[in-house]
Amino acid sequence: MEDRSLKTSELADLAGVNVHTVRYYESRGLLPKPPRTRSGYRMYGSEHVAHIRFIKRAQELGFTLEEIQELLGLRVIPGGGAEVRAKTSEKLAEIDDKIRDLQAIRGKLLELASACDHHGSPDSCRVLHALADPADISVQTGQA
Repeated sequence: MEDRSLKTSELADLAGVNVHTVRYYESRGLLPKPPRTRSGYRMYGSEHVAHIRFIKRAQELGFTLEEIQELLGLRVIPGGGAEVRAKTSEKLAEIDDKIRDLQAIRGKLLELASACDHHGSPDSCRVLHALADPADISVQTGQA
C-alpha cells in the first residue's frame, strides 16, 4: 500500500474494523495520535493500518487490550523480546487453565445429558435439577 494520508473511514476499511474501533483504540492510547489537517481531520498512514492489524491479531490470540498495550510498548524497547516471550508464556498458561476448566464443564454436561431421560417430564429432568441445586452440579474449575 502506498503511503498516503487516510481518513478515519479509509483506515477502518483497510484495517477491517469500524470507525468507532479506530477512535476507541486512539482514546485508549493503543493507536498513535495521527497528525491533523488544518481543519482538524485526522490523517492516518499505513503504519496505523499495521498497528490496528497487530491489535486485532493479538486479540484473536486471547490478549486483552491492556496486555496488547504492554506488547506494543515492548516493540520499541531494545531487548523487549524476552519480556514478550514471558507474556506469551503467561497467556499460554492461562489458556491451558481455561481448556482444563472447559473440559471439566464438558464432562459434567456429558454426565448430566446421559442421565437425562429425554422422554420424561421436566420435573424428572436431572439437568434442570442440577441447574436448580448447585450441589448437584459441582464442577471443579480454576475460576473463582
